[in-house]
Amino acid sequence: MAKKWTKSEEDRYGSELRTLYISQNKTISEVGLILNIAPQTVFSRLHRLGIPTCREKKLFVNNQRKDIILPKTRSATLAELLGVLLGDGHISHFQVIITLGSKELKYAHHVSSLLKNVFGKKPKISVRSTGYRDVYLGSTAITSWLMREGLVSNKVEDQVDAPLWIFKKREYMIAFLRGFFDTDGSIYKLKYGIQLSFTNKSLPLLYSLQKMLRALGYAASAMSAYRVYVTRVSEVERFFREIKPANAKHQRRFSEFIRRVGTQAVNEDAL
Repeated sequence: MAKKWTKSEEDRYGSELRTLYISQNKTISEVGLILNIAPQTVFSRLHRLGIPTCREKKLFVNNQRKDIILPKTRSATLAELLGVLLGDGHISHFQVIITLGSKELKYAHHVSSLLKNVFGKKPKISVRSTGYRDVYLGSTAITSWLMREGLVSNKVEDQVDAPLWIFKKREYMIAFLRGFFDTDGSIYKLKYGIQLSFTNKSLPLLYSLQKMLRALGYAASAMSAYRVYVTRVSEVERFFREIKPANAKHQRRFSEFIRRVGTQAVNEDAL
C-alpha cells in the first residue's frame, strides 16, 4: 500500500506535475528525468492526484516531433531569433526556452512568432509564480539543430559566439543585434545624454557584438565589465531607427529619455 502523503507533499507533487506535465507539455519520461524519479513513479503520482494522462496531446514520438520544420536557408528572422536565444535563451536536451520579465507579455508574443516562423510550430507561454514568462518549444530535433549552429546549453562556461554567417549580410547583423538587445541589452539616461549597453559574460560573443556595431558604423566602446556601450545621442537615435528594437520596454524608455534629454544633449553630441 502506498504511503499516505502529507498536505505539504501533496501540494508540492501536484504543483510540480501540473507545471511540467500539463503547462509545459512534457512527457512522463521527461518529467521523470527532471525530478530524478522513475517514469512509473511519475505515472503513479499523476494517478493519485487525479491528473489525467493525456497521451494524445504529447507530440513526442521517440523524442521526435512530427510537426517541426527545420530551416533550410539563412534569414533575418533566424538571425533575430539567434540573438534572442544568445541573450535570454536556454537550450536543454528536450526544449528551447526564453525567459522574459513580468512586464514583457507583448514581447513574449513577438518571440513566440519568431519561433513559429523559423520552426513552423507555435510555442507555449507559461507564467511563473513570480510573474516571469517562459516561451518554450519542445523538440530534440530543434535543440540538435541549434547545437549544430553553434549554440550551447551553458553559454558562459562554453564561451559561446555568434554564428559566422551573421556577418555576411548587413540585414543579418541588424536582426541579430535587435534580438540580442531586446533580451540582454539596456538603455539608460546619463547626466547629459543617453547610453545603450550590451551585456554578456561570454567574451567571444561580446567581441562579436562590438564588431557588428562597428561594421554598421556605430562608435561602439571598448569592452568594460562585460559590457559594450553606444553613447552618442545621435547614434542611439539611429540605433532605434535602424535596428528597431521590438521590446516595448526599450521603446518606452527611449521615448522617455529622448524627451528628457532634449536639444542640449543633441548639441553636445555634435561637438
